Amino acid sequence: MQIDPFSIYVHIPFCRSRCSYCAFVTYAGLEACLPAYIDAVEREIEGMGQNASPCSSHTLYLGGGTPSLLSPAQVETLIGACRDHLGLGDGAEITIEANPDTLDEKKSIGYRAAGVNRLSIGVQSTQAEELRLFNRRHTAEQAAEAVQMARTAGFDNISIDLIYGAPRQTRTSWRATLDTVMGWQPEHISLYGLTLEEDTPLAAMVERGELDAPDPDLAADMYEDAQERLSRAGLGQYEISNWTRAGYASRHNRQYWLNRPYLGIGVGAHGSAGGRRMWNVTSIPEYIRRMAEGQARPFPFSPANEDYEEINEGLAKSETMILGLRLVEEGVDRMDYEARFGESIEASFGPVLRELEAGGLIESNSERIRLTRRAYLISNRVLVRFLPD
Repeated sequence: MQIDPFSIYVHIPFCRSRCSYCAFVTYAGLEACLPAYIDAVEREIEGMGQNASPCSSHTLYLGGGTPSLLSPAQVETLIGACRDHLGLGDGAEITIEANPDTLDEKKSIGYRAAGVNRLSIGVQSTQAEELRLFNRRHTAEQAAEAVQMARTAGFDNISIDLIYGAPRQTRTSWRATLDTVMGWQPEHISLYGLTLEEDTPLAAMVERGELDAPDPDLAADMYEDAQERLSRAGLGQYEISNWTRAGYASRHNRQYWLNRPYLGIGVGAHGSAGGRRMWNVTSIPEYIRRMAEGQARPFPFSPANEDYEEINEGLAKSETMILGLRLVEEGVDRMDYEARFGESIEASFGPVLRELEAGGLIESNSERIRLTRRAYLISNRVLVRFLPD
């Protein structure tokens, strides 16, 4: 079976404390399970690779949770397993997410020596009140120190995550955060508009009336502030929520946006390959048990899988448009689409395309279709039009 190329996502679900906005599969206070968890992840990688030959992978992303709770030796173990069993190449982009309060000089040097070449630092804000609201454990000063330690360790590809549109956040505080972070000269910025997720502390505080609900108009103003300031600092927008210096776009995330195959390893991880989307169990003890006792399954399945769904051609077409249009410069390539599905984008979505183009929300030429700038702020309302009936 020819399988080329994949991206690999490994989920590290451990945190020292949960952020007030977080609805991801993460757990606080279970670090004692980390050694057994790393062993289980290594077994999942090995088992998945047994039936995947030849397999080539070009990105690895260690996400969480707080992957920077791992030791450099544990990170090296996971990278080595991906190289040995999933064909992770020498030129692969290897990213680890880090929280400033868990990153020190020894770890920074160790991660770089282990093969990590891209660092994604969860800063979220540089304003003390907002960091407290988010239940973040670090200060702005610690974040700046983390960036400097990473530079000293040899990292030349650093991404910063920020949140906008939060209760009590103002345009003044948001601009101050942007200006501070731009002073660190990161290669990449990801901006996330706050969404109140069910069963999170922030959502509960809004429901009880302790906080005002996020203001979408204010969030839109903040987004436009970011567009202007990041452009002025030399970062170009390449995706609805992402900006980069030339040559530093996230190769791993582009795999998702181009609707290409990826493998999900670890608790709660999702993967998409071979016309199927699969997801793993969300319990750490259950995951460890399954990987200790379970029998190997045909690629791309794993004993840790909780369930899966078939991705039919109609859904694949829709997802290719929905994901690809997030790439604001590239959009959806006409030739790539036709090579994959055997028909033009117009043959698949003609009426929708004509309506959106007439409304000034998409633009097209002989090579590609992409969103217009005025569609960025309402992109979800545009992209949902490509969902199958």
